[in-house]
Amino acid sequence: MKNLMQILVIGSGGREHALCWAFKKSARVSKIFCANGNAGISEVAECVPITPSEVRKLADFAESRKIDLTFVGGEISLALGVVDEFESRSLRIIGPKAAAARLESSKTFAKEFMARHSVPTAQFLAAPASDASEALYSGRFGGPGSPVVVKADGLAAGKGVVVATNRAEAISAIEEMASRVGSEAASRIVLEECLVGREVSLIMFADGESFALMPPTRDHKRIGEKDTGPNTGGMGAITDSSLLSEEQTREIVETMIEPTLRGCREEHFPFRGILFLGLMITENGPKLLEYNVRFGDPETQSILVRLETDIVDICEAMLEGRLSDLDISWTEGNSACVILAAEGYPDKPRTGDVISGIEKAAARNNVTVFHSGTARNENGEETTSGGRVLGVTATGNDLETALMRAYEAVGDIDWTGIQFRRDIGK
Repeated sequence: MKNLMQILVIGSGGREHALCWAFKKSARVSKIFCANGNAGISEVAECVPITPSEVRKLADFAESRKIDLTFVGGEISLALGVVDEFESRSLRIIGPKAAAARLESSKTFAKEFMARHSVPTAQFLAAPASDASEALYSGRFGGPGSPVVVKADGLAAGKGVVVATNRAEAISAIEEMASRVGSEAASRIVLEECLVGREVSLIMFADGESFALMPPTRDHKRIGEKDTGPNTGGMGAITDSSLLSEEQTREIVETMIEPTLRGCREEHFPFRGILFLGLMITENGPKLLEYNVRFGDPETQSILVRLETDIVDICEAMLEGRLSDLDISWTEGNSACVILAAEGYPDKPRTGDVISGIEKAAARNNVTVFHSGTARNENGEETTSGGRVLGVTATGNDLETALMRAYEAVGDIDWTGIQFRRDIGK
């Protein structure tokens, strides 16, 4: 019998709640800590008052509490070098080092990496923010009426991308980007041709050499139904094997995944952790929109409810470079996650509203409610404490059943100003 383990999960959103939930199911885990957690996470883990950006404090905590394994939820910790810090102290941790995390923390680095390793992607041009408007007139992206994608170079919590329908909108987006995502993140701007097609996400476990794919998933980024309004961190997600054909998956492996992992090794930052490919399936084949170097949110919720293999076994296989020897299994069928958000999200979400109906929703068969932005007031009531509040997640033998179950559970939950999309999975 293997020794029981103490686990630390870094982060405080729905993704981290799903990770804690997955670790809780493992027979190999005795105790879970989460830094810094939320009201829902506190039901399955001990929440620790250390923020994901406090890298040294996190390592100190892991050292002092003899944590056996740490799992990094979000990109900020990774960009700040939390894995480098932990590994310097011989602490086991899942995630890429800071050098590899640049695939997400710098859009410019990522696009130039794709170009160096012939990964199919959109044409692009990177420039300092002060020169980006002038760069639009270079002719790289068509005439004044052509759409162009404007991206902040740095981390922007899912809000650093604007799809401008014409040059005037693109210039306006460049000018507003600093105020929207922060001057540091928007100090450089990446301009891209606007690809047309169907968006899909493909996420994988990676151990530096080999990889193991998760079920393909699709996120709904915009706040409004029919994909209207501003981008958010994500308003819902589904898993569906029909999102990618076997031929498309094989092409993605050959033209994107293998060149990426090989390129990371050649550039001396072998990728170990979670690698996320944001894809556009165009009439000319799959194109890579962006890398993420961690699980997505809410993709994690819809993926982990289908994971059958013990997550601790997967983590150890990643750390020990033997993913190729592990047969990771998933439940058949589909899953769906519907995000419930606070009034005012994504601009100025209102907080402090009392939430009702969570227990009723969670008691439904094949339904799990993950907390993203929740807290408890002085009366012990669960309240809203962020923009995205809950992720109501369900499984089913088919997508229609999973969506039906998720939306039935959504109907149990309420608070003042609740908002959600009714077209997830459409």
